Amino acid sequence: MSTAGAHTQHPEHTPGASVRRTREKGEPRFPDGPKADPAGSHFERRIRSFQPRRSRVTAGQEEALQRLWPRWGFDVDGRQRLDLAEFFGNDRPVVLEIGFGMGEATARMAAADPGTNILAVDVHTPGQGHLLGLADQHGLDNVRVGNGDAIILLREMLTPDALGGLRVYFPDPWPKKRHHKRRLIQPAFLDLAAARLAPGATVHCATDWEPYAQQMLEVLTAHPGFENTVADGGFTPRPQFRPLTRFEGQGLDKGHVVNDLIFRRVPHADQPADRAGGDHGADRPEDRDAAGT
Repeated sequence: MSTAGAHTQHPEHTPGASVRRTREKGEPRFPDGPKADPAGSHFERRIRSFQPRRSRVTAGQEEALQRLWPRWGFDVDGRQRLDLAEFFGNDRPVVLEIGFGMGEATARMAAADPGTNILAVDVHTPGQGHLLGLADQHGLDNVRVGNGDAIILLREMLTPDALGGLRVYFPDPWPKKRHHKRRLIQPAFLDLAAARLAPGATVHCATDWEPYAQQMLEVLTAHPGFENTVADGGFTPRPQFRPLTRFEGQGLDKGHVVNDLIFRRVPHADQPADRAGGDHGADRPEDRDAAGT
């Protein structure tokens, strides 16, 4: 992919300031950056598990989007299959992270584990710009940033067994009962995730909403494609490799209880158990922590 030239910052823009530009009617917000609705009307509408957030983009975030998106970003449009080895430039295991917020935790995990590639997907434009900026600042060439619906990414753009791991940290809990159908961790989602995760790959979820944590535990335990890495079949203590985020810290200060779950993709029916792990995700932090080493 070609790299766009650096965006020229207007003199009145200061670091951290909100960007306010007058655009012509129909002009895209970021000509070389993430699109507002990349999948458009190409796929059937479904109940979405996320709520797009429309917050202001700072000058620094805009600069990162304009300069780095053509190199490290992609739109989840569902129109092509991703060759992950080509996309990252190597054949290291790839972990999909769904919903990364502002990207601080993602960047820290990428820096701590350079042998793992992170495919980070969100719909929050300021967070996309911030994560790109962090990756550039710290020289993290193992991060790629996706814009759009992770369901379309999994269903249309990834091949079977493509992933060495899946991370879903603090998804929207949709606390009202009538909205529970919008929660991401549901049996149908796990069916799709299981088809894209290599045997031995891990699913790691974390939430500070206890009723949702219990639902996650129930549906993961019931799914035949996964097994709990905790011997007693419950939650796992927060592993050291998952950074304590600002959001999580605020929740803990308010007395919220944070629960982590780490489940492993079981071998396919036609694959011997001793060959299930293969080379996918070998010696990942998730595996070391789950094994208690």
